[in-house]
Amino acid sequence: MPELRRDPITGRWVIISTDIARRPTDFAQDHVVARGDPHCQFCAGQEHRTPAEVLAYRDGGGPNQGGWRLRVVPDKFPALRVEGDFHRQGEGIYDRMSGIGAHEVIIETPEHVVNQADLAESHIEDIFWAYRDRILDLRKDRRLRFILLFKNHGTAGGSTIEHTHTELIALPVVPKRVQEEIEGAKRYYDFKERCICCDIAHQELAAAHRVVLETDHFVAFCPYAPRFPFETWILPLKHRSHFEESDAAEIRNLAWVQRAILRKIDKVLEHPPYNWMVHSSPVQDAALPHYHWHIEIIPRLTRVAGFEWGSGFYINPTPPEEAAKFLREAGLG
Repeated sequence: MPELRRDPITGRWVIISTDIARRPTDFAQDHVVARGDPHCQFCAGQEHRTPAEVLAYRDGGGPNQGGWRLRVVPDKFPALRVEGDFHRQGEGIYDRMSGIGAHEVIIETPEHVVNQADLAESHIEDIFWAYRDRILDLRKDRRLRFILLFKNHGTAGGSTIEHTHTELIALPVVPKRVQEEIEGAKRYYDFKERCICCDIAHQELAAAHRVVLETDHFVAFCPYAPRFPFETWILPLKHRSHFEESDAAEIRNLAWVQRAILRKIDKVLEHPPYNWMVHSSPVQDAALPHYHWHIEIIPRLTRVAGFEWGSGFYINPTPPEEAAKFLREAGLG
């Protein structure tokens, strides 16, 4: 029997339509195959083909040379640029502003590896440190209000380069979707004087049937009202509104959790394309008692079509309780 579920943070409704499909094998797969492109611009030896690095973790060599294990470079075709003056103006009822921001690529490894889940845990820890380092540096620019970290994996996930990498876009505004989360969390806090994500973590751990795994620092679970099948969130157990304020123990543990969840998704869904993103507080804001940073992982198993675009509803054919059960029972590959 289909049912409607309401997201407790944003108020967004989703339709859990169990009549369409339920099991992992019901979804068509878009396999991601490593072709080992000898001309890949992100591989070792191709440093001259990218813009000059803004950050690198290396064991040898000089800037923009070999010997690195992770590099961060500006995107060749940036959505936004740091250079220039910031202007905002009206044009009748319309608003526009300068395209000030930053668009960077975190090249996660010099080897031609397709999936972040195939990297060593210590290497994924380095990646999270790089995310943190870049946010701490970029937030010094007071024009930048929000920084989004995201990964597009596989063609259906929007990736045009198979070599594993993450993108970072810094914006002069807070995106509407994040603002809706913050405002929804603030309404809950004003009413109950508690963080809604802290309450979600406690309730999910108590109920257990949507939890995929838990550690001393994080809980990974399929949210109550997921937009997409097998959507999974990673939520810190300690209240933090900003990802970049995470400490060393949390970063180390997050690397293990991220790798474990991605490997479970690969095993259950046979290496699907996916997207994941970090939702964190606006970088110029002080610590917020009502908002909680988190990671959202979305396997690309269904398509958004006319109903979703027209209504703002999402149709999800897999109840999160079943998705969590499949992921919970899967090994780590």
